[in-house]
Amino acid sequence: MMTWRIGTVLSTGKSWRGARELDVALDRPLPGRPEGDGPATVRALAYTDLVGDPRPGDAVLLNVTALARGLGTGGYALVVGPAARTGADLPPDPAPGPGHLVKARYTPLQTMVLGVDEQESPHHDLLRDADSLDALPVVVADLHSALPAVVAGARHAAALAGRPAPRVAYVMTDGGALPAAFSRTVATLRDAGWLEVCVTVGQAFGGDLEAVTVHTGLLAARHVAGADLAVVAQGPGNLGTGTRWGYSGVAAGDAVNAAATLGGQPVASLRVSGADARDRHVGVSHHSLTAYGRVALAAADVPVPAPAADVEALPGWGAPLTSRIAEQARTLGTEGGGRHHLVDVVADAALVATLRTSPAALRTMGRDLDADPASFVAAAVAGVHAARLVWSRA
Repeated sequence: MMTWRIGTVLSTGKSWRGARELDVALDRPLPGRPEGDGPATVRALAYTDLVGDPRPGDAVLLNVTALARGLGTGGYALVVGPAARTGADLPPDPAPGPGHLVKARYTPLQTMVLGVDEQESPHHDLLRDADSLDALPVVVADLHSALPAVVAGARHAAALAGRPAPRVAYVMTDGGALPAAFSRTVATLRDAGWLEVCVTVGQAFGGDLEAVTVHTGLLAARHVAGADLAVVAQGPGNLGTGTRWGYSGVAAGDAVNAAATLGGQPVASLRVSGADARDRHVGVSHHSLTAYGRVALAAADVPVPAPAADVEALPGWGAPLTSRIAEQARTLGTEGGGRHHLVDVVADAALVATLRTSPAALRTMGRDLDADPASFVAAAVAGVHAARLVWSRA
């Protein structure tokens, strides 16, 4: 069910590729708020490619469902469109063009895009019979927050080896946010040149390239974008229920299978935490253990951080956490009855220093690098290993 409000734009805030923040006065308070408080002012987000670019004084129709429930979906009301009285109030019709791939299908905000793999695409002939990633390293991660850390790790390894930074493609799946524009991380990494391309797959949309499946998204990353390595992860907003199988990150195992099926080199990035209050996420998260241990039927490399003493001394780490991570990861490896290849990757102070240079903020579950260094270092060592695979296939 949806909770609706009409709002009046008071001011505009930050903007990035395809999105703008707004301060909006609601026509009436959110459910459960005293009517006498008068109209509430909320932060709203407009996807400008979908609903236009509202300006101060404009009336807008808002979906405030998540705010009304107190959910942490970025703290935004979402602009559905102008509160139009006439057709003149609506955004202009898009220019005619190719593309008949519908995403967010059969919802009121379904959008039509040009799929890189569809018949109207100039790349259709290239992808029609494409069937191999040519050993492209594919880093798979559960959380969107791993993305900048993986890329930082790859760039760190390249710099140490005196090699150019690899061209990285991000394949965004639809387990979290559907619009790529919701991710300031993607916009910032693209603007900084840390990401070569964003490919949105499944119901996700708004990337530099659109594709129907993870498989064609990966093939587009390799053959259209010319990526040296790819990162597959859902958009912001991981969905979990506290159950073994009820979380959107289970698709990480499917992504490992897709990469292997297409002749890529899957690299399974571990979701790790030393600061999560929930024991099931301390050390290696049960999400990683389920996705890689039960869902992934193909073998992957699993980089395991081997922290130097100065890294292990960081807040929330310590020798017990290192031991717990190693023990949990061992269940995924062949020696522990799993199918994956464990790779110990040294994590030193220089790697942490590189993480601090990320142009995109490092935050996971509300914690930054200093609050939960193990989380980002574990993702970074996956990037380090993937970069080394790039050189081995060159």
